Amino acid sequence: MSVDVRPLAVFLMGPTASGKTALACALADRFPMGLISVDSALVYRGMDIGTAKPDAATLARYPHALIDIRDPAQPYSAADFRADALAAMERVHNAGQVPLLVGGTGLYFRALQRGLSRLPEADPALRARLAAEAGQVGWGAMHQRLAALDPVAAERIKPGDVQRLQRALEVIELTGRPLSEQQQGGSGERFPWRVLKLALLPGDRAPLHERIAQRFDTMLADGFLDEVRALRERGDLHADLPAIRAVGYRQAWEHLEGQIDAATFRDKGVFATRQLAKRQITWLRSELDARVFDPDRVNLREQAEDALQGFLQPVRQR
Repeated sequence: MSVDVRPLAVFLMGPTASGKTALACALADRFPMGLISVDSALVYRGMDIGTAKPDAATLARYPHALIDIRDPAQPYSAADFRADALAAMERVHNAGQVPLLVGGTGLYFRALQRGLSRLPEADPALRARLAAEAGQVGWGAMHQRLAALDPVAAERIKPGDVQRLQRALEVIELTGRPLSEQQQGGSGERFPWRVLKLALLPGDRAPLHERIAQRFDTMLADGFLDEVRALRERGDLHADLPAIRAVGYRQAWEHLEGQIDAATFRDKGVFATRQLAKRQITWLRSELDARVFDPDRVNLREQAEDALQGFLQPVRQR
């Protein structure tokens, strides 16, 4: 019988507002763990309030790798995350700790563990043809074409995001397969870490929805709109950037541009966050090897510690 000698790592996953950060910090108090953020919005500097980024005091006591590593004008891909996360995990391991990756971006967790499928190189002639077609029918019509060919990608890519829209159509034409399908395919390589997955899945979504609404109102009271206003005043950011498409920021941007009033902005922001949580929960349910915990159980911390105790048996507790 072969023994799995890969180093250990823990994935702590859950929908937004499920208490992941608080639990991660509690576990880091009990076990020798180094925290790594798995969140597509927390990578951006200057986006603190609307992302519910851990505050300075929390980060000082519980440092998180991969927070504040990009300017909002810079794109950050799943491939970027995978490279950065693997390097961060190695640093944590070399420091004598176990990497604890905490966040809600399922695409990042999947890219990290499964790898990324190899997509075809850009085809300048095909791109020129797609651009010419868009010049005739408009990018809105090209987005409708994508929706027919790859509805999953079309939901993620907005009609105004010309670069990503063009790339998705290009990949489909070059391979005959949807981009979304290929992005989930993985590289087939064995992940070099032995992982315990902990998933926070609420049995009743009502408390989660209530926390989402309360947190959004707290963000507004803490100056969320001022934060987005400062981003707009930079002059080099626009609504189609991945950072500005983040939940809450997209709706705030629309409000500050006069497209919706304050009440509509608040309602749309809360609704979009709840929809994000719904997508995250759907993805988590596909992670069949995860240990599932209800975040609203009073003994959540004790349950998670028990799960870690067995997994980290060779690792000395603090």
